[in-house]
Amino acid sequence: MTDWPATVPLVLLLLVLLGLLIFLVEVRILTYAYRKVGVHPRYAFAVMLLSLFGSYVNIPLYQVSTRTVVALNVGGALIPILVSLYLLVHTRMFGRMLIGTAVVAAVVHSLAYVVPGVGIAVPMLVPPLVAAGVALLLAFRRAPPVAYVSGSMGTLIGADLLNLGLVARLGAPVVSIGGAGTFDGVFLTGILAGLLA
Repeated sequence: MTDWPATVPLVLLLLVLLGLLIFLVEVRILTYAYRKVGVHPRYAFAVMLLSLFGSYVNIPLYQVSTRTVVALNVGGALIPILVSLYLLVHTRMFGRMLIGTAVVAAVVHSLAYVVPGVGIAVPMLVPPLVAAGVALLLAFRRAPPVAYVSGSMGTLIGADLLNLGLVARLGAPVVSIGGAGTFDGVFLTGILAGLLA
């Protein structure tokens, strides 16, 4: 029989090492995804960190009623918008990205629903799959940047911007564009769409 108290530090060390390994694998995958969509390797890690840590930062924009403030989430809206603008200027695929964004926005808007007290929810895998499919049809060999822009901007527009009129029904003190449930949708959609394409 083993001495339980003596094995606790070893088990804790193994758990910490496992967590570190998972973190490093995720960082490498995310960095690879950003490089694949067209973000320079020098900036990919910084963009990833800004997206993740920026998800906790909301910039207030305006007040809808006496108790609801509409804000812009840094990680879930501002960073994806800036990355999308960079990719738009860098690749010059304006028409393809516009069409892809419109298709994803229409699909996301049709599936979006209000969760009172939380925000606007969308089935998580639909936007990246639609974005990747549309990007492959529109720009087969150059699909990853089109998929990223279509997925992230289409999700922001379809889930948040087109549902701003429903803000009062949320019953939340702060409604964040690209925040709460949408952050995962925007962030993961851009990354997964880029990887799938």
